[in-house]
Amino acid sequence: MDSAKSGPSGSSLWASGGTMFAGVLMLVNGVLGVLAGITGIAKDDVYTRLGDYVYKFNLTTWGWIHLVLGVLIAVTGWGILKGAEWARAAGVGLAAVGMVAQFLWLPYTPLWALISLALSAFVIWALCTDSGDSASRGADTSGARGGANTGR
Repeated sequence: MDSAKSGPSGSSLWASGGTMFAGVLMLVNGVLGVLAGITGIAKDDVYTRLGDYVYKFNLTTWGWIHLVLGVLIAVTGWGILKGAEWARAAGVGLAAVGMVAQFLWLPYTPLWALISLALSAFVIWALCTDSGDSASRGADTSGARGGANTGR
């Protein structure tokens, strides 16, 4: 019974697992953003030209926006996977900026923009619901120090 009390609860495991998954999603979404950016920069004719769109930019400009944002998101996702403290706050901010960019990019790739919006919303939720000490809890789950230090 004592070992059940010293281990992490089910909700904290879910939150730490969600944070790990958010890091992976950010890493993959960042790499895909870099690839979309390179496509927009190198081949300006890959994406369909729009008629009259309020947030219309040159496709090369959109390519640079996606490239820079993709690099930042991928680096932050890597930081989340490594357990860096700065990465959680940066991840929430970059996921929010990524959501705005995908909303503005919606007419160019509607299906992917909607999927990316949903993934970014999950990333924000996962990073905001994790208590922040899941990395230290993960080190204690082996039982090496968990039984002696139950009064956290």
